[in-house]
Parts: sequence; C-alpha cells; structure tokens
Amino acid sequence: MSIDSVAIIGLGLLGGSIGLAVAEHLPGVQTRGFDADPEVRSRASDRALVGEVCDDIVDAVRGADLVILCVPVGAMGMAASAMKPGLADHAIVSDVGSSKQGVAQELERVLPGHTVIPAHPVAGTEQSGPDAGFASLFHQRWCILTPPDGCDHARLAELRGFWEALGSTVDIMDAAHHDLVLAVTSHIPHLIAYTIVGTASDLEEVTRSEVIKYSAGGFRDFTRIAASDPTMWRDVFLSNRDAVLEMLGRFSEDLTALQRAIRRGDGDALHDLFTRTRAIRRSIIEQGQDDARPDFGRGDHE
Repeated sequence: MSIDSVAIIGLGLLGGSIGLAVAEHLPGVQTRGFDADPEVRSRASDRALVGEVCDDIVDAVRGADLVILCVPVGAMGMAASAMKPGLADHAIVSDVGSSKQGVAQELERVLPGHTVIPAHPVAGTEQSGPDAGFASLFHQRWCILTPPDGCDHARLAELRGFWEALGSTVDIMDAAHHDLVLAVTSHIPHLIAYTIVGTASDLEEVTRSEVIKYSAGGFRDFTRIAASDPTMWRDVFLSNRDAVLEMLGRFSEDLTALQRAIRRGDGDALHDLFTRTRAIRRSIIEQGQDDARPDFGRGDHE
C-alpha cells in the first residue's frame, strides 16, 4: 500500500501548509480537505490549499490512504467520530497535535481497528487560519511520530516517507516521552509568554501604550509567541496537563533560585546560568532549528 490520496481535516496554518507542501513535493498525490467553518472552506478553495475542498467531512475522507487531523487536540475525538463513516479500512489516521498521549487514546477509542499513528510536526508560526499556510513550513523541521505498541512497520514507514517528502526530519518517540519533552521546549515557553504579556498589560503603573511603545526585543519575542491561536493552546495545556504541571513545578523551583541569587547579589550564579543558556541558543542555531538573524529569519511570513 502506498499513499496516493490524502485527506486533510482542518485547513488552517498546518492543514493548509500540508496541502500546499503535497502539491509542491508530491504532485501525483491527490488531496481533499474539509473545515467545519464555511468561510475557511471558501478561502481554502480560493487559495487551492487542497485539490478539492469538500463541504462534508465524510466525503473528504472517503477512500483516502492517509487522513490527517489538523484540528485542536480537544476536537480530535469529535472530528474522528464525524468522519468515521467514510473512513477506508486501509487508511492511516494521523494528526498534527502538540500533545500525543491524550490524542492517541481518544483516536484509538473512537476508531478501534483502524491504523492510528499520531504525529507532531514541530513547525509553525503565530499566525493561524487558511491564509497563514505556506509550502515550506516543514523544511528542515522535525516531525515526531509516536506509533502505538504493535504498530505495523510498513504503515509507519509510509507515514515517515510522507513527512520526509515534505522536507521534515522524522524521529520516532514514545508518546509519554514526547509530551514531557514538548512541555519543556514548547508548552512552558508559551505559558510563560502568555503570562508575562498579560502581566505587562495589567500593570497599573505602566500604561498599555508605553508597553507597546517601549517594547524591547525580548518582550517583542514574547508577544509573538503569545499571539498564537488561543483555542489550540487552551486544548494543548488541558491535554498535556500532567507533563506541563511537572515541568512548571521544576521551573518554579529554578525561578525561586534565580530570585534568591538576585536578592543576595550573587553575580557568579547569574553569570553561570546565562553562560549555559547562551550555549544552548548557539546549539539550536548550529543544528538548523533557528536563525541567527535579529528577526530569526521569519520576516517573510510575519
């Protein structure tokens, strides 16, 4: 079995980018798509995000070799249930969610007997909606697959090959470990960004206009992250609750230690921490996971 047709459920940033990437890198693969929002479907059709935009989710998945759910993690079960009548027995069902244990459990509950291989392309911007997608989103970015125990190796290889064709580097990971890793690298940073931007806007001594007018680079970076899709991130935090709370506890302890160092005037402790974190930033750039330019190379898509 090979992947000759793909159904994309949810035509926002990730779903739209997948459709455009397939058209660019896998022109022989047919794509159909569906979104619950009629306005999104209309705009997706205008932009030709997929070969055919369907008005019914069942029609979108009918006969597809691969179905990718690009909806908030809290809506995965509902979407899977709605599309189930049209799902082919041979289809691989996957997703793009940022948390994996809860998604895997929900999809396996709703779709027993089907091949479910959760995935997480570690790529995105703060933009959302059908106008946000672009074909190169996955270039030189990781896509993590979290196959269940007993997963068919041939089907896993097919899904791996699909993401590699779109420009991703694929890694295989246990779902629980994925959720812990992403809590550190993505979820907690988003939580901190939402918090600090909210704190700044709530300060009575500083007006909102001053916050905007005098924003230094660090705060601007936080606002970029804090501009991410609120529905998606609400669902991520609820879905990955245990790992987020564990990492948040560790972060709180480290923050307390930092607070103590500042109070005591312990410059050596501060310098040691900042030296270690600077080295991590350099490693990220060296591995091609970000850009050293002041705008992080994102200017074309902001």
